[in-house]
Amino acid sequence: MKSHINSHVFWGLKSPFSALTGAGLIILASGRFAFAVVCASILVWVYVLTALSFHAARPIMPSNGRNVILLFLSSFLCGLFILLVSLLNPLLIMNTTFFLLLVPPFCLSTGFFETIESADILDTVFRALLEAVSLAGIILAFALIREPLGLGTLSVPSAAYGLRELFNREESDAIIPAQIISVSSGGLLLLGYGTALYRYIRENYAEAFRGDNDSEDEV
Repeated sequence: MKSHINSHVFWGLKSPFSALTGAGLIILASGRFAFAVVCASILVWVYVLTALSFHAARPIMPSNGRNVILLFLSSFLCGLFILLVSLLNPLLIMNTTFFLLLVPPFCLSTGFFETIESADILDTVFRALLEAVSLAGIILAFALIREPLGLGTLSVPSAAYGLRELFNREESDAIIPAQIISVSSGGLLLLGYGTALYRYIRENYAEAFRGDNDSEDEV
């Protein structure tokens, strides 16, 4: 029954809908580099602290409804992060809260909760940190492409003004085709091209790399 549910075309783990949360988070958070920095920070915060809390509460964690409890815990940690950062930079949090709330459901949709079953606390924390840093790196990389090309600037968090622009392209009436990358449709295009490139590299070079490793092991 479980495999039948997981493979369902609409709500299964392999359905296209399972990736919508991650895609929305990447596109919304990478619109500005300052937004991406905040999102990267909350990803590390939620992933690592959720893993640590799960490991500490393992003896009393029920076997049924575990994902619901972990979703509640990650949502609590997400809200706590937003509250703490709002005390330092309320203007930036006002512009990022609506997509930062996607982090807990993203944890659930990626199957992260199922990967922290290890009894070793170091392995659990390392796995959580690796997943958080991987997604954070993608969001930061997208932001470094989208904001300079689309908006002609690069922003960083600033407690006084919400965000501060390090440089700004001179105003011009000319329409640059690359500017479309700053809007959501441009973010979707960039995500599509990035996904296609990743799949091409994985399918064409992963086997060759694995074959080289096998040949070295035989020697």
